[in-house]
Amino acid sequence: MIQTDETTKETVSTLEGLISILEDGKLGYIDAADKVENAAIKANFFDYARERSLFIVEIQDEINKLGKSTDESGGGALGALHRTWIDIKSTFTGGDAEAIINACITGEEAAIEKYKMAIEKNDLHSNQISILSRQLSSIESTLLKIKAQKMS
Repeated sequence: MIQTDETTKETVSTLEGLISILEDGKLGYIDAADKVENAAIKANFFDYARERSLFIVEIQDEINKLGKSTDESGGGALGALHRTWIDIKSTFTGGDAEAIINACITGEEAAIEKYKMAIEKNDLHSNQISILSRQLSSIESTLLKIKAQKMS
């Protein structure tokens, strides 16, 4: 695909949207890890936060390759809502792991939807689609792990 100024702008916008939801996930997982008592779940949440950080760097690299700069964000409105929900819920439940896990499931489902929409758009290079597809697969795997934790 030939990049024009307009398609570059669209690509950067798409990628920045993913960075935003990844930042939300990273911050949400750190917050969730701080709230749960279960050491195994806490460790998993920190692992998921680390993974989101790596995904952010990968996408920032793609934006930089397009000649655009990336700026750090504090997460989007959706993530802020999830983090706030975790804060409120854990205040009432004393760090109830199931309630926190449910909030994480909701966040992952939102991320998966955003990734699928980004991949379906026609403004990404094949290498960007490859990176996003790999990240999406990992997020879907994480969602399955979280749902399995809920069951146990």
